[in-house]
Amino acid sequence: MADIFDVIADGTRREILQLLLRRSSDGHEGTSVSEIVAEIGVSQPTISKHLKVLREAGLVSVREVGQHRFYSLSPAPLEVVDDWLVPFFVDEAELAEEVAAQLPGTLPEPAARMAESVGRAAASAKNVVQSALRRLGA
Repeated sequence: MADIFDVIADGTRREILQLLLRRSSDGHEGTSVSEIVAEIGVSQPTISKHLKVLREAGLVSVREVGQHRFYSLSPAPLEVVDDWLVPFFVDEAELAEEVAAQLPGTLPEPAARMAESVGRAAASAKNVVQSALRRLGA
């Protein structure tokens, strides 16, 4: 499998992922290749090649209905990217110290791992909200 960073490095593949994200949030259960071609404005063979790379990376799933293929976003592999990016936006050591200062005593190891996970998720959500607000000009 290709490195996830190599897969999303291509602008056309990012456009496809963004399109699938928009359409899934609009309630679509899949997007056909012809719809992707029409929206992005790139040839069908080019879109098909990019969809193959995205499928092999696990970023999209495909549902076949007759001779038609409908693609949907499968964002789980992007968690690697998210985990890599979060430290650039949040000082994890500072976050861990803040959490530890508020707790009486030391956490058992499973609870400490869970707290770290929750902290990362919160930092990621904060970053998503801040990015969205910047795009909206707020």
